[in-house]
Amino acid sequence: MEVVQGTLDELGTPLSQVTFVVFDLETTGGSPAEHMITEIGAVKVRAGEVLGEFSTLVDPGGPIPPFISVLTGITDAMVVAAPRIEAVLPSFLEFIGGSVLVAHNAGFDTRFVKAACAAHGYPPPANPVVDTVDLARRVLTRDEVPNAKLGTLARFFHSPADPCHRALEDARATVHVLHGLIERAGSFQVHTLEELKSFVRAPTPEQQKKRHLAESVPHAPGVYMFEDERGEVLYIGKSTNLRNRVRSYFTASETRPRIREMIGIADRVRHVVCATGLEAEVRELRLIGGAKPRYNRRSRFPEKVVWLKLTDEPFPRLSIVREVRDDGAAYLGPFGNTRTADEARIALHEAVPLRQCTQRLSLTTRTPACVLHEMGRCGAPCAGKETPADYALHAEAARRAMLTDVTLVYTALSARMERLSVEQRYEEASLDRDRLAAYVRAAARMQRLSSLTRIPQMVAASPAFDGGWDIHVIRYGRLAAAAVMGRGVHPTPFVESLVARAETVLPGAGPTHAATAEETECILRWLESPGIRLVEVDGEWALPVHGAGQHKARIDLAYRGLDHRPSREGRPLR
Repeated sequence: MEVVQGTLDELGTPLSQVTFVVFDLETTGGSPAEHMITEIGAVKVRAGEVLGEFSTLVDPGGPIPPFISVLTGITDAMVVAAPRIEAVLPSFLEFIGGSVLVAHNAGFDTRFVKAACAAHGYPPPANPVVDTVDLARRVLTRDEVPNAKLGTLARFFHSPADPCHRALEDARATVHVLHGLIERAGSFQVHTLEELKSFVRAPTPEQQKKRHLAESVPHAPGVYMFEDERGEVLYIGKSTNLRNRVRSYFTASETRPRIREMIGIADRVRHVVCATGLEAEVRELRLIGGAKPRYNRRSRFPEKVVWLKLTDEPFPRLSIVREVRDDGAAYLGPFGNTRTADEARIALHEAVPLRQCTQRLSLTTRTPACVLHEMGRCGAPCAGKETPADYALHAEAARRAMLTDVTLVYTALSARMERLSVEQRYEEASLDRDRLAAYVRAAARMQRLSSLTRIPQMVAASPAFDGGWDIHVIRYGRLAAAAVMGRGVHPTPFVESLVARAETVLPGAGPTHAATAEETECILRWLESPGIRLVEVDGEWALPVHGAGQHKARIDLAYRGLDHRPSREGRPLR
């Protein structure tokens, strides 16, 4: 038998012969279309030896947002004399020539490099790219590191360089992380660049062994549930094509570490076929809220919300509560946590002089006024300095601000922020911005939910792929029935039959009495999508004229830069 020796091309490039350029960027935000590079740091290494370093500040051509300066330590004064990106880019492209690029959350950094190249007439780099986030998730377990943050990995591999959101120091730390990860990958028989690139995206042995779990799943819309051998639900998902979606969990495209861990535990996949995609999405939310699978991150605890309540008593006050009762009081929410609810409460207090004490006041008993009265922020009804009739006007203003008209609060907070900005008290102004945002977003959300949950019944349809129609019956914001009406079927008897067998939903208090906020928002997104036809509406589907929706877009725009910049493990920084 003749033995044929493989060529060098077939064997691949040994990692010890590969030149890596580990680089990092600091920027003014997270969008290459809107933000600019402020610093570039890169380290060139081969076989564990540092061959060179590249580091420069970059003048972004505009002011650096204060929160970015706090994060990185890079200020406007530091970059005022720095070169512009068009002067830096040729040197950087020459430095990385012929190398393999490495970055932590490489997608973020490479997008900015490509955008800079496109803006100044350079072709985008064709260098191979290795992402240390993906590699870490492949070779390290959750028992070893709780996450894939650069700081976490640097400590795990005892890097002498400490990540600090400065480009060169972070690149140096990433070099040590890369070497540690390559050493780990060697135990998986990864010794060449080609093996390293395929290894990162390769399915795990557990994924390969359990591909048969998808064999009994149909090609239909619905919900799937991964269960362990004891029948405990591990993970719940939905899809318009169950078979294709479940099969994807056993391929190289599934790289999420927690999901790969779940696949190793899973013993079977159950499914529920649904008539429409909307029904599948709603059933997924309900099943996750009921079973609370440990590998689902979202929608597990829909009951953990709080509300801001204007109490029903002689001198009402704002109180944070955990449920909405049918007691005649005004409610604002739901809020995801108490902190956000308290920010909205402070915003209301800035505009309406409601009392802030917690005791129940009597119409006859008098108590001494507190310091808020001396500051002019409370009329002191407790001390009899404000009549019940005068206080009732404040309570009614608060009720309107919570339910229908945000103008009073929005105007008051906007004027206060403007004054603080003129006085250069920016930190105080930012606190008011956060409070106004919490209030406006909660009011907009509740008004949008209430617009649907007050309607006893709505029937709506969307075009189906085969020429038919997806028909849904919605009662008080809850999906009560779903079906597909085939092409050529007479709609009147079909809709009447669907309505007759739809779930009975009774009226109740608050905008989430019949369904969770997430379910109603899911239905609203479907109703607002193109091609929807309203078949029947029992009531009016409308928003308040002076509601919060008109201001929410401006609030969201102000926050666009704050939430946009990814962190080193790919999640947003706050």
